[in-house]
Amino acid sequence: MRSSIASSAALLAGALLCLLASPALAAAAARSTGRTTLSVLSFGAAADGVTDDAEALVAAWQVACRVPRATVLLPSGHRFLLSPVTLQGPCSTKLTLQIDGTVLAPPEMGSWPKPRRPLQWLNFKWLQDFSILGAGTVDGQSVTSLQSASSPANNTSQTSTEHWHSPGIKPTLIRFYNSFNVTVRNIRITNSPQCHLKFDSSGGIKAKNITISSPGDSSNTDGIHLQNTRDVEIKSSSIGCGDDCVSIQTGCSNVHMKNVVCNPGHGISLGGLGKDYSLACVSDVVAENIIVQNALYGVRIKTWQGGVGSVRNITFSNVRVANVATPIAIDQFYCDRGGARCANRTGAVAITGVAYRRVVGTYSFQPVRLACSDARPCTGVSMVDVRLSPTATAPGAGGTVAPLCWNSYGEARGTIQPLSVGCLQRSNGYAMPLTQPFNYTC
Repeated sequence: MRSSIASSAALLAGALLCLLASPALAAAAARSTGRTTLSVLSFGAAADGVTDDAEALVAAWQVACRVPRATVLLPSGHRFLLSPVTLQGPCSTKLTLQIDGTVLAPPEMGSWPKPRRPLQWLNFKWLQDFSILGAGTVDGQSVTSLQSASSPANNTSQTSTEHWHSPGIKPTLIRFYNSFNVTVRNIRITNSPQCHLKFDSSGGIKAKNITISSPGDSSNTDGIHLQNTRDVEIKSSSIGCGDDCVSIQTGCSNVHMKNVVCNPGHGISLGGLGKDYSLACVSDVVAENIIVQNALYGVRIKTWQGGVGSVRNITFSNVRVANVATPIAIDQFYCDRGGARCANRTGAVAITGVAYRRVVGTYSFQPVRLACSDARPCTGVSMVDVRLSPTATAPGAGGTVAPLCWNSYGEARGTIQPLSVGCLQRSNGYAMPLTQPFNYTC
């Protein structure tokens, strides 16, 4: 029965491909229906959560890619197991992937042997005017394998396994590469082995009303990760993970975040930038109406010593924090090599024009930490109406640390609580002249 369904689906796909081989016929089909919807069920998907439906998805994609305003549908009430797959263009305009069911990654994909382990699971490339919509869920199944490995003998519910901590790079759940005018809306993304949603070398990105969820102790599980990507809107979304809720890397500009909740996680982060003496350029980033709860950081900029380039025109406004270890942070001595120390370097990514406006709430460790480079101090930093107090459950006087402003120049205005938060140096300060060759500057 299964083979006859697959055979019929293959015949249907072949017939559609032949029909749509002519651009004129494809355009006529789109005009007659407004949108062409292609369900993966019609292409042989078992939709049982056990059988690999990647082949059916690719078949539906290949047909829809030729039709203007087409929709590939994963319908509600079904579970679709997919092996790692690449869906690529160029395609006709206004292509949509509508996820109303549950899409499942292979269990324990993050701990597959290195030769088989993919860098990404759902990989989208070379797309224009593309959308992922729907009321469904994309599940990396990392927590499922974590729970199944827990031992009833020791009665622990958070037993670590090789799934979270397997050596080497683990796969990103959804990745876009060299794609433009992309919208991701309404879906839920959960339990990724690593990054949940990544945009690389892309532009014109809109992420709205999405939910990202992984445990707070799941390492390196960034929520939304941007690199070499411009013109980004992230709005009305809820992100909980074990790393940065939003991670902004080099090559990003004109990024606007609004009405975003981060709980738990490591907050909103720019960086780490400039690793291995590399060029890092980030500019024109706005984060407003942000809520960060139960997090390691609130809003943070982190750079490696020895890097070159600049971070400029960054605004964090209307940020509410609750039980956040360090709500405001600039760290130009960033090092994530575990116990190994990073060597001191004289160069640094320049940071200028960073505004903190109406950042309020509670902290559990240190309210402000601005640790800027001796060689390239932070300049043009402003704090306006920053009010931070220890959490009610914070330890005594020995449990929190006073604010730090090291080589950070700017001004504090409005209501500043406690007063020590406004520790910025008021003069313009000393900044090393730009000595790198022109091709090393942004």
